[in-house]
Amino acid sequence: MRNIIFCLFLSLSIVVRAFDISVTITDGVESDALRQKMERNIMQILNEINAAQAADRNLDFSAMGVGIDVQRSMAMLWENTPFLCTDEEIVEHCITTNSGYQVRNIPLMMKPTAERAFNEEEYQEAVISFDKQGNVVSFYLSVSMNLYMNVIKSNLELTDLRRRQMILDYVEQFRTAYNQKDIKFLNQVFSDDALIITGKVIMQKHAEGFSSQKIEYNKQSKKEYIDKLRRIFQNARYFKITFDEIEVMRHPTNPNFYGVTLLQGYTNNSYHDDGYLFLLWDFTNENQPQIHVRTWQPDKVGGKPLPKDEVFTLGDFDI
Repeated sequence: MRNIIFCLFLSLSIVVRAFDISVTITDGVESDALRQKMERNIMQILNEINAAQAADRNLDFSAMGVGIDVQRSMAMLWENTPFLCTDEEIVEHCITTNSGYQVRNIPLMMKPTAERAFNEEEYQEAVISFDKQGNVVSFYLSVSMNLYMNVIKSNLELTDLRRRQMILDYVEQFRTAYNQKDIKFLNQVFSDDALIITGKVIMQKHAEGFSSQKIEYNKQSKKEYIDKLRRIFQNARYFKITFDEIEVMRHPTNPNFYGVTLLQGYTNNSYHDDGYLFLLWDFTNENQPQIHVRTWQPDKVGGKPLPKDEVFTLGDFDI
């Protein structure tokens, strides 16, 4: 009997330890008390994520100590694709931002609730942002650290560096919004007169009797795009949006306008494509930046990569 009790206790101990994630912030925060507070906040979030995943339940935000906005964001992401942290120990550098701090490179394994199997291809990374008091203000799916640093280091002028951090933060929020099916945020971030251009590959027949492929472009208003996106969100069981090959360019005469070009992977339960996404961001109001232009082009035409000089950039649009 004592052996049975001991085995039961050992099994429970193993389960508990599986959720006992430790977090160490190596540098980037001068105050030990603030650093320890941020470490505790991250541990509470990750341990609750794993506990909820193991119990097949919704997140218990009372165990996380996060605000309403973070709760709403995480709940929407969890509804679309629950996830867990597989690392027992997180050791990361802290990045200082204009509004506080960020800890990046947090490893997640996504587990879609639809028919897709849970596998290593669902690996993602998260970024947790804090205010200057160490309170969690956001939890987003992030771009890789390599991509992030490539953009940050591409221009070391102080004001532009601050803007580049803001742009990457909004790009990650923009990406996460699709994974969350957050139509409210997407409706807010596009300006009322936003230009939406989508390309698709069509077959073109020539008089000589041969065929070739070309891209046909379709323009939409913001209302048309948001209405279509709302229907897609209602019908699709899950979304997975990834960004790669990020390039940020500041407008030469209007420093509030930035062009962002990304290689986007778009997947839901019935469709997948890869292509170039271009966003024209207006940071005149830094608290509520707007997207004036969104374009999408397939990355291949006729089985060949789309030439770089045909990918939309900032220079293709008059401001």
